[in-house]
Amino acid sequence: MAERVLVTGGAGFIGSHLCESLSRKYEVAALDNFSTGKRSNLRGISAKLIRHDITKPFAKKLAKLGKFDFVFNLASPASPIDYQRLSIPTLLVGSIGVKNALDFAKANNARFLQASTSEVYGDPLIHPQEEGYWGNVNPIGPRSCYDEAKRYAESLCMAYSREGLSVVLARIFNTYGPRMRLDDGRVVPNLVGQALRGEPLTVYGDGTQTRSFCYISDMVEGLERMMFSGASGEAFNIGNPEEHSILEFAELVKRLTGTKSEISYLPLPQDDPRRRKPDISKIRAALGWEPKVKLEDGLKETIAWFKKEVRKKRAKEALQ
Repeated sequence: MAERVLVTGGAGFIGSHLCESLSRKYEVAALDNFSTGKRSNLRGISAKLIRHDITKPFAKKLAKLGKFDFVFNLASPASPIDYQRLSIPTLLVGSIGVKNALDFAKANNARFLQASTSEVYGDPLIHPQEEGYWGNVNPIGPRSCYDEAKRYAESLCMAYSREGLSVVLARIFNTYGPRMRLDDGRVVPNLVGQALRGEPLTVYGDGTQTRSFCYISDMVEGLERMMFSGASGEAFNIGNPEEHSILEFAELVKRLTGTKSEISYLPLPQDDPRRRKPDISKIRAALGWEPKVKLEDGLKETIAWFKKEVRKKRAKEALQ
């Protein structure tokens, strides 16, 4: 009998790709309240989709499915435009929601992976960021609802770990690929969407701030290695250590889309990290993981996805 896996946030960008991969070997259930995830992301994927907000207990709702062996907790808004719009729900899903997921894993004696984030490092004062760094986070700034929710979630997970639950923390850095939303608000859908619509490409500040972009297939492989390894009670950075300035990335988007759009500069948002690059030496040494997909190759696949999304949106608007 196949082992059973629960993915909370399973209809989201990363969650749906994870469900797709896991469904090849496991029985998969995906929990999502669709605040940012989409039912269509799981179309054609062999996963049982259950609409539910994990800030409400869900053990009874899943009882008829049987015992679960693994829990991937990915439930949370993840882009600034979403978590600032849903600031209180973001704090609740990172606290009450994580506790409900941990209690469910404990009751099932299941192994637990918490999707954390590079945002626990805030606007980092060391570079690159390694797991021993405690971060530089503004606890009352506009991004704090997400940053502090994830930091609290890590602390809660470690408390459960010390009481015997098998837990691993995945500090996810910028990830991109098909199934991102056009209105996601993060740098990849922003710039690609603008380029495909022939709009000016928005770069904040002077564009020298950096990010490191990991393609979704690499991310999913890394999350699976983390879960199905023997690692417990520790955090791993997971992302691509290849660092690019936002201006450099915008120029790459221009070249790959063939747009004639100009670059437009706007003020840098408050607390926006100046540099972001993961030190992945720990996950490379312990789990043998490192990203394989080159930025240009992954971006071509992502642009192809967004072209279809733009066409669909235009066709829908034409009917209105």
